[in-house]
Amino acid sequence: MKLRSFLKFFIAALPFITVFVIVAAVIFYPKEHEKENAEKRIVRIWNVDTFEGGKGSRTAFLRNVARRVEKEREGVYFLISSYTAEGAEAAFSKGEAPDMLSFGVGLSTFAEKSLPLPYSFAGGDLEGKTLAYPWCRGGYSLFSLDERFDQEGRVAISVGGSNLPEVAARYAKIFGEEVESTAAYVGFLSGKYRYLLGTQRDICRFQTRGASVYEKKLSAYNDLYQYLSLLSNENREDCLAFFEVLLSEKVQSSLFEIGMFPVEGDESERTVNVFSDKNALENIRILAKQEVDEKNLDNFLKTI
Repeated sequence: MKLRSFLKFFIAALPFITVFVIVAAVIFYPKEHEKENAEKRIVRIWNVDTFEGGKGSRTAFLRNVARRVEKEREGVYFLISSYTAEGAEAAFSKGEAPDMLSFGVGLSTFAEKSLPLPYSFAGGDLEGKTLAYPWCRGGYSLFSLDERFDQEGRVAISVGGSNLPEVAARYAKIFGEEVESTAAYVGFLSGKYRYLLGTQRDICRFQTRGASVYEKKLSAYNDLYQYLSLLSNENREDCLAFFEVLLSEKVQSSLFEIGMFPVEGDESERTVNVFSDKNALENIRILAKQEVDEKNLDNFLKTI
């Protein structure tokens, strides 16, 4: 009888017990969760894409690297966020800034907050200090549907983003029509253009479509670099550890997953300073289209 009475009591009280457990979980779990996070060192990284990549997401790639570093360094958590150039600049103007910034050419606002790095690359140097170093790169190429690159024909120069394909065209002595990236790719494959001056993005498009094309790499100029800058010393050691893993051979050799290339082995000869502001970039773009000696253009670029 006692057991039966207990079961009746338990069944009757079960709804109240359930409510109590839920309320306790709501009250106490967040505090434990917050305490756990509070004990971790939070390193914030913003990724800003200012030019077309190959395929996939550069932000997702950085997150995968972050999880690897977290396993090697106890107590650190990397928070990787994706921003547009406009969004990053707006946040910065309000006093917000990450510990590290992944970005391409055309985002000069963060130069004032960038700190010296123990690396060296001409495109990321400013006033004798390396304030940004590339962790992956793309490249310019001239594409043709057959192996002949000496035939006359219309050329589509693929444009889009803050990069300067016009400069790559100038050094390669290629003259053509500036066409939006997707339209240039479609026009090339449809036969509207005999040649396409494109990037790693087009290589990935060709692969996806199974299109057979011929490629001539253009190495005289390249600004398709994704850089990383250090903006805070608060978690400097964690940031440098992230840098080290990101630039490791194992990670660099996996960049093909996002259609990008490793920094090692780059044969590019010139680039533009990644901290060049929009006015400077536009002036270089205009100069590249003018009939001036290429040596004049060299004065505004960096030798790699």
